[in-house]
Amino acid sequence: MNIKRTPDECFRDLPEYDFQPHYIDIPDLRFKKLRMHYLDEGNPEGKIILLLHGQGCWSYIFRNMIPELVTAGYRVIAPDYIGFGRSDKLPNTDDYSFQNHIDWLVAFLSSMKIQGVIAYMFDWGGYFGLRIAAEHPDFFGRIVLTNTQLPKGDSDGAEWFIKWREQQLALPRFPQGEMVNEGVMNKLAPDIIAAFDAPYPDESFKAAPRRFPMILPFGPDSPAAQANQAAWKKLANWKKPVLTLFTKSFAGSAMGPELLQKHLPGAQHQAHSLLEHASFYVIEDQPVEIARHIVRFADDS
Repeated sequence: MNIKRTPDECFRDLPEYDFQPHYIDIPDLRFKKLRMHYLDEGNPEGKIILLLHGQGCWSYIFRNMIPELVTAGYRVIAPDYIGFGRSDKLPNTDDYSFQNHIDWLVAFLSSMKIQGVIAYMFDWGGYFGLRIAAEHPDFFGRIVLTNTQLPKGDSDGAEWFIKWREQQLALPRFPQGEMVNEGVMNKLAPDIIAAFDAPYPDESFKAAPRRFPMILPFGPDSPAAQANQAAWKKLANWKKPVLTLFTKSFAGSAMGPELLQKHLPGAQHQAHSLLEHASFYVIEDQPVEIARHIVRFADDS
């Protein structure tokens, strides 16, 4: 059914990315099965740290965090969502929905026998991960959140986001590497920008990235709003440890960590941090610092 797979040569000799690909087939009602890519690094018997990426990127963004986590003795698993990175790409934007991404990620976690792991959720990683935590709490034992929320269909930040969405979708070439570069304090080298673009040889491979801004639930009538609101209510009883590592400039804003810290009981009395010298894609600006925070938090488990 016209599923696309980025040719392997597109990923050859990517800078700072010396990781072996792994694949698993997950079920899908329409396409029967889809191939999902993930990284699996470190001690096979070690505690698992799961890394969930965001908009504009794929598992490549974790390239400088993974060695720190592996050196600390952990096993690191980092999937590419369907439509991103080395995972299968579907032909049309309508093939993607918030619920589909939830279902695909749940299928991946179930197939990988994930249970009680330390989950690091950045941006869309939290949009999906917090919903999954509420509905499938056994997957996660500890959660680390960076520059994310659980979108509930309210209007906070809607005006800014809708304007940004219109600007991005109007571009003839939907940006990925450029998007990340615009959201960092330390500008990326051209070969790093190109690596973020590597999964998408042409625009026909970008149905999923293009769709992402459209499926974020803004307004109570958004398809995912009701389920996310129900998940938010369940998270009011989430007592397992939660750590926030946010960009300092987000503090006090609609994208700040305060609401999460107040709402999730497991966030009480944790060593939260606001990271300086960083912009939205803080993983690019402060990868080692983030990894060290995660290790300290994980070592307490």
